[in-house]
Amino acid sequence: MRTANRKFDELRKVEIIPDVNSFAEGSCLIKCGNTHVICTASVENKVPQWLKDSNKGWITAEYALLPRATHTRVNRETHGVGGRTHEIQRLIGRSMRAVVNLEALEGYLITLDCDVIQADGGTRTAAITGSFVALTIALKKMVRDGLIPVLPIRESVAAVSVGICEGNKLLDLEYVEDSTAQVDANFVLTNHGRIVEIQGTAEGEPFSKEDYDALMALAQKGINELIALQQEALKNAKM
Repeated sequence: MRTANRKFDELRKVEIIPDVNSFAEGSCLIKCGNTHVICTASVENKVPQWLKDSNKGWITAEYALLPRATHTRVNRETHGVGGRTHEIQRLIGRSMRAVVNLEALEGYLITLDCDVIQADGGTRTAAITGSFVALTIALKKMVRDGLIPVLPIRESVAAVSVGICEGNKLLDLEYVEDSTAQVDANFVLTNHGRIVEIQGTAEGEPFSKEDYDALMALAQKGINELIALQQEALKNAKM
């Protein structure tokens, strides 16, 4: 049995709390079971040097696992981020840019900071799901304040993990499941079912196209539920 007697196709208890930071243009705390991530969106009137004269804005991300987010303390990455952190940051940024019209952000840089305060699997997927809420709040405030003319979001986006553990196909893996899975994958999908990114690996034995299709269906079910929770959180945000 899974923790809390979860069904194979059931998300952990998810809570998205908007406006947890009084200073950031957009923020939320997302709780996916025992994985908790604070996501903030900061707006600056500048763009990276390489984007000058491009008539575009930019969205980037930073990710950090706080020292006691796990069972044992991990050191802060004070001398540059490691490979895993760098990969997750790039994934978060790509996921947000995929659903936003960057031309409508001309002249502005939005930085998403995702700080994992407690980790029990699925930190990158929680960070993506929470980042979209923080980003949307910031963008709506930019429209309200006359900084941009229209909301530049084309689609909603969220992410979830799936896997095969002891022959069972599971949605939203906890750490104990993820660490022993024969197959684990992260799906980043939009509310229209379009694919932003899929990361999937097999441990020991390859998996079939039929297995992939079943995992994709599980991920789509979970993401539909997450996007509904995102919309509910945005209704409660102060904008």
